[in-house]
Amino acid sequence: MFKISLYILGIILISFGIFFTIIYLNLLTMGYSFWEFVKFISSKIEFWFIFIGIVCLIISLERLIKNELLLRHNFKLERK
Repeated sequence: MFKISLYILGIILISFGIFFTIIYLNLLTMGYSFWEFVKFISSKIEFWFIFIGIVCLIISLERLIKNELLLRHNFKLERK
């Protein structure tokens, strides 16, 4: 249940971050240079929600390889 909640939270944070990043793209049409835009957007928490959401997704999709190999090993032993 924790991993499902973390997955949903990650999707919401990524969507929220991308939404506001697209909205802030209007600053380029108002005369900001690209580097001014990058400096401005990197100071906003909404932009960092994208990376926080990606970390949440990675954590929620992580599997323990050690346990997976252990299950495969036990399964092969049961066949004999």
